[in-house]
Amino acid sequence: MTQDELKAMVGRAALDHVVPGEIVGVGTGSTVNKFIDALGLVKDRIAGAVSSSEASTARLKDLGIAVFDCNAVGEIAVYIDGADEIDGRGHMVKGGGAALTREKIVAAQSRRFVCIADESKLVEKLGAFPLPVEVIPMAAQRIARQFAALGGEATLRLKDGAPLVTDNGQHILDVRGLSIDDPLAFESGVNQWPGVVTVGVFAHQKAQVCLLGTASGVRTLTFE
Repeated sequence: MTQDELKAMVGRAALDHVVPGEIVGVGTGSTVNKFIDALGLVKDRIAGAVSSSEASTARLKDLGIAVFDCNAVGEIAVYIDGADEIDGRGHMVKGGGAALTREKIVAAQSRRFVCIADESKLVEKLGAFPLPVEVIPMAAQRIARQFAALGGEATLRLKDGAPLVTDNGQHILDVRGLSIDDPLAFESGVNQWPGVVTVGVFAHQKAQVCLLGTASGVRTLTFE
């Protein structure tokens, strides 16, 4: 089974976690795009969506799904999003699609986080995937030096030869060489660094469920 087929499989499986009649939180990325496509087939069952990126918003609207601003709604029943890594406790690394700040905001507003991913994303320890960190541009080099002191190598993410600009108007550092033993403490610590908008460790907003695409079907992991 191809990666694309695995993504489509977990995207369809995530429909079982959508609460009828309520607003659903929708993440960003290639796996989430498969979920959005599946959601479009049952759009009459939901009140609409809150989206974590301009790209997802455009895809949802193209399918005729109403998209609401976070400030216009209360608590969201469920947030469905992918991950670049997820460990056995539901902690994740996210931000490969550069939407980590908005993803974390929508996750914090949701009662439940359902992660959809293929089995290659399940890891024993976070850190092999380059850790995305959204930063205010004027602080990028100082933050890179702080990661160097931790043994990490931070590089500015580029697009078409220039610094990538997020939906929030900020830049992304990708940090390699980290081994994150305590995701909760790491997330709390880095988020206090001046100039950091969001670090891509999702431990405080971890997943409660992970739908993992495997060659033998969807494997469901649940976390306390």
